[in-house]
Amino acid sequence: MPDIHIHREHHLGFEEARKIGCSWAEKAEEKFAMDCTYEEGDTQDTLHFSRAGINGTLLVDAIQFEMKAELGFLLGAFKARIEAEIGEQLDALLNAPRPGARKAAPAKKKTPATAAAPKD
Repeated sequence: MPDIHIHREHHLGFEEARKIGCSWAEKAEEKFAMDCTYEEGDTQDTLHFSRAGINGTLLVDAIQFEMKAELGFLLGAFKARIEAEIGEQLDALLNAPRPGARKAAPAKKKTPATAAAPKD
């Protein structure tokens, strides 16, 4: 049984999810000195990550991310903190603005002066 299990559903589709999986791998390599191997598949990608005291996988597909990791004895004492930080990082990547995504323009409000103004 894994020490850490994080599951996030999404509506991004497989290509966008793949980009997020790759971004998470880059951040894990930089911030935590993880060794990461990203394997692309037709319907699911698998990211293998490890370093002293932790090893695991991140499964990426069109509708979900699923991370499972096992912690060594020393890191086991920090399980809650590690799990929370990984979850926050994944959530930040999932909620980051996407290129090409546009925000809806705010609706214009009618002011009393423009609503009651006579038309010519």
